Amino acid sequence: MKDPVLRIIEKISSVPRAEWDRLDGAHRGGRIPYNPFVSHAYLSALEESGSAVTRAGWQPRHIALTGDDGKIAAAVPCYGKSHSQGEYVFDHAWADAYERAGGRYYPKFQCTVPFTPASGPRLLVADGRTELKKQLSKALREETDRLGLSSAHVTFLQEDDLSVLESDGYLHRTDQQFHFLNKRYSSHEDFLAELSSSKRKNLRKERRSALENGISIDWLTGSDLTEDIWDQFFAFYMDTGSRKWGRPYLTREFYSLIGERMPDDILLVMAKREGRYVAGAINFIGEDALYGRHWGCIEDHPFLHFEVCYHQAIDFAIARKLDRVEAGAQGEHKLARGYLPVTTHSAHYIAHPGLRNAVADYLEREREAIAETGEYLSEHSPFRKGEEQP
Repeated sequence: MKDPVLRIIEKISSVPRAEWDRLDGAHRGGRIPYNPFVSHAYLSALEESGSAVTRAGWQPRHIALTGDDGKIAAAVPCYGKSHSQGEYVFDHAWADAYERAGGRYYPKFQCTVPFTPASGPRLLVADGRTELKKQLSKALREETDRLGLSSAHVTFLQEDDLSVLESDGYLHRTDQQFHFLNKRYSSHEDFLAELSSSKRKNLRKERRSALENGISIDWLTGSDLTEDIWDQFFAFYMDTGSRKWGRPYLTREFYSLIGERMPDDILLVMAKREGRYVAGAINFIGEDALYGRHWGCIEDHPFLHFEVCYHQAIDFAIARKLDRVEAGAQGEHKLARGYLPVTTHSAHYIAHPGLRNAVADYLEREREAIAETGEYLSEHSPFRKGEEQP
């Protein structure tokens, strides 16, 4: 292959779905496990629904390299950002410090999946052409400089992508999430058997309490995802999102589009009482993981959030023999429910040398603090002492 040609993609829909989904991670059965968030279906739904678009502060500017055949050989999902909302890796303090010093932090590049704090591939290559990752890293850095942007941030990336970016001078940042790690349990009771007796007793009681008041749980996927179901789930999302974030990020059309384009990759866990759904959580099904995203409700019931978001996700992962459940950002309350601390990674190119040095110093201390917190939390996991942890 000759030197690949740089291409800036301003609309994912301008790329044929089959061409984008050749990239490793964007299809099942490839070199690395399928991650639904980097698929053409998911990214195009974000853009076409008006959720991740310029007027919302997310200007699609995906960086791609094309091969001899003119088709995409490598790509980075990338957006020009005029703010730091919806990212889950917080750099507001960096922006404030830079602007107090007379700099202009925004716009910046954000290379991620909008509104989705789930780790996955970011330097996407077709046909296992991993040598192209270095060229993607260079292209992102050079495009940042060419446009006069302050920085480029590649967030929730996997460690093989991190090593490429670090070798190219990007700064390494860590954070922490809580994941359920499946030891090929045969049932939820099999998993509970590895917890300490007090934790096991508490979780059984919690699950019984959540289903009091005549509540039942349904798993909806594939053809179950009708427009009526999406109307009901969107009402949950809007109610909780409006209280939590002020303005929910995702539009109603987004749910219709993913329901049409990737229904078998979606699991809705819905709670029903007196013949109607009153709460629900949306999950995405990868090749080796279940990814919990967000939940909402129109009735408050004790422990129902934990049942719908965490316990049911474990049940589904065990039933489908998935390796893990990634339950989203933050939440030390997940530890008591069998979700263990896991380190997440991001990489940052900072154009200004002064800001870069200050951020590098901060990140060194932050990484130490994250590691210490992870060790402390691991020591206080609900698993029996002496039990080999997943």
